[in-house]
Amino acid sequence: MVMHFQPMGPSSSQQQVAFHRTELAPILGLYGRMVAAGEWRDYGISHLSDVAIFSIFRRTAENPMYRIEKRPKLRDKQGQYAVIGMDGRILKRGHDLRTVLRVLERKLIRAVD
Repeated sequence: MVMHFQPMGPSSSQQQVAFHRTELAPILGLYGRMVAAGEWRDYGISHLSDVAIFSIFRRTAENPMYRIEKRPKLRDKQGQYAVIGMDGRILKRGHDLRTVLRVLERKLIRAVD
């Protein structure tokens, strides 16, 4: 498991965006099913000043396959949640996290077949 944290220092007094427990539950549920299917192996969480990122890895040393991002500043526009692919493409964006995660659940159905 890879964990990323913002270093302590003068700028640490700024608020960070973080995933709430109610947001982590569906993310970790999906992650557990994909690990059980042998598709994913590792994850990392980053909490920054404008975005919280849950990165999903096939292997620890690789770049993330997917990033689940929470950007509260986009709450009133396209939606604060997004799933982003390895190539940087936004696969799904929206206001409801469970709806956005469905793009990855479809991959679970293909992995089990």
